[in-house]
Amino acid sequence: MARILLTHTPEMRRNYYGDRPLAALRKHGDVILHEGAETLAGARLVEAAKGCQFIVADRATAGPPEVFENSPDLVAFLRVAVDISTINVLAASKAGVLVTQATPGFIASVTEMALGFMIDLGRSITEATNAYRAGQEMEPRMGNQLKGATLGIIGYGAIGQNLAPLGVALGMTVLVSDPFQKIATPGVTQTDLDTLLAQSDYVVCLAIANKGTENLMNAAAFARMKPTAFFINMSRGQLVDEGALEKALDAKTIAGAAMDVGRAPDQRPSMRLAKRLDVIATPHTAGLTPQAAEHQAFDTVKQVGELVAGRVPPGAVNVKDATRLSRLKS
Repeated sequence: MARILLTHTPEMRRNYYGDRPLAALRKHGDVILHEGAETLAGARLVEAAKGCQFIVADRATAGPPEVFENSPDLVAFLRVAVDISTINVLAASKAGVLVTQATPGFIASVTEMALGFMIDLGRSITEATNAYRAGQEMEPRMGNQLKGATLGIIGYGAIGQNLAPLGVALGMTVLVSDPFQKIATPGVTQTDLDTLLAQSDYVVCLAIANKGTENLMNAAAFARMKPTAFFINMSRGQLVDEGALEKALDAKTIAGAAMDVGRAPDQRPSMRLAKRLDVIATPHTAGLTPQAAEHQAFDTVKQVGELVAGRVPPGAVNVKDATRLSRLKS
């Protein structure tokens, strides 16, 4: 019987790998649970994975070279997320270990959070709520409606493609900047980043995080935005120069910001930004709904099932180099 290490802490299991997918995973092998409160890393991960053919890893558990070099029984490292940037795929391939990723089951969930942020920022909902909870009267303030406003979407991946038509349906002018996409969505205008920043009332960052997009939103980018505009980050913290964002907020170069991600551990917003009155922040929970979490958990259940049956699973990223797969066919 296969041995499977599920790296999630108890808290992560409750949120991201619930009872249903766990029960399904157990049908494919002996599942070893991580009961510690801290994320498994380095030598501790190697020790926990001894004798295991599969590691099913939460998004916080990295896959550095030492894990692959010192885990002779390991056949596959399966990430319960789309993002595999913290898995050293080159080292995994060198060791003959397969790496897989899940599909984006969080598209609707993150899209809804982006819309919520836009409404909240434009209507000062959080600010009014906090004032009343503190026993303070909140003076009525003129708000901004989405109809007639301009939505700028940076990056036209799955979430951007879901958000844009909703913006159109709400009566917004929708601009998209993505040099790698040719956009033909009705009601959506493709433009360059500078134009998008200058014209948008709401700038939603959904770009892919890589070396080329590191600090994409920097001082120059924020300076191009309207002083009445809001910035929303739903992608990754490394896309934003947080010092530049802080200065833009201090100088009122922009009207406010919302973020579900940042440069704090586990992609959470940095505290110095999250505590500001002109910022709305959530702890990387835009995709934390039962539907979204179960989608990705069940992706890995299916992947393990395929592997146990001796087949290459969907979501595999380095099949040609995964020489240890041959062990499953014997």
